[in-house]
Amino acid sequence: MGIVGNLTPNQLQFFESEGYLVLESFASTDEIRALRLKMEQLLDQFDCSSRASIFSTKNQQHTTDDHFFASAEKISFFFEEKAFDHDGNLKQPKELSINKVGHALHERDPVFRSFSSSEKVSSLLCSLGYKRPVVIQSMYIFKQPGIGGEVVPHQDNSFLYTNPPTCTGLWLALEDATITNGCLWAIPGSHKNGLVRRFIRDEKGVHFDKPSPSYDQKDFVSIEVKAGSLVVIHGDLIHQSFENKSSTSRHAYSLHVVDTDGCRWAEDNWIRRNVEPEPLYAL
Repeated sequence: MGIVGNLTPNQLQFFESEGYLVLESFASTDEIRALRLKMEQLLDQFDCSSRASIFSTKNQQHTTDDHFFASAEKISFFFEEKAFDHDGNLKQPKELSINKVGHALHERDPVFRSFSSSEKVSSLLCSLGYKRPVVIQSMYIFKQPGIGGEVVPHQDNSFLYTNPPTCTGLWLALEDATITNGCLWAIPGSHKNGLVRRFIRDEKGVHFDKPSPSYDQKDFVSIEVKAGSLVVIHGDLIHQSFENKSSTSRHAYSLHVVDTDGCRWAEDNWIRRNVEPEPLYAL
């Protein structure tokens, strides 16, 4: 059966103008329940005594390690910076200490794979003009109550670069995302200014090729959404989220997609796969 786009002209126009789009009720209650339940099971099976890898967008060069690199084709667990005390012990249970799980849930787990490769995801990508899309990474993000870390302003194309750039982020709210618990914020229309800098992997490790510009927080708008909503994010859109200082979590499932038709995956991206990803479809 052929893939048919499912976005309206008005939705496409908004996305092209603003650089993001909110699709309410994209995931059903049953789909949300299945994803959350599976993550509970994966966390229950995770032995956190073996090693502790911390994820931080503020200090990414220094917290990136072999565990992070290997996660490109695995299901790996990353802790919040504030999860540990001065002696290196967890302050609270592991299920309240994890920052995210990534980066191959969409390949390695059947529940996450089913949603990631669903017809509605493919139809959305078809509307956006993808010819042979692949999910290049997936993340379950917890935004834990009280310690959920800040994600600094960034562009997804910085980390997942193709020539020409083709990355799109698909951010599914598994809980209501509000200003209080750390929803997304974006600068509308900022994607039109192009890519600011790249995150490079070379013999020195990983680093940005340029310093970050400074952004005026007044330019950002909040993207508060209900559970089940999907936020579609242009690869050049400047977006961020703040710390979660509330008492409620803000779980989300995030996919990043790139095209493999008419473009080239950059060899100096942080992701270096041993096996080529399977396309969702080919037109």
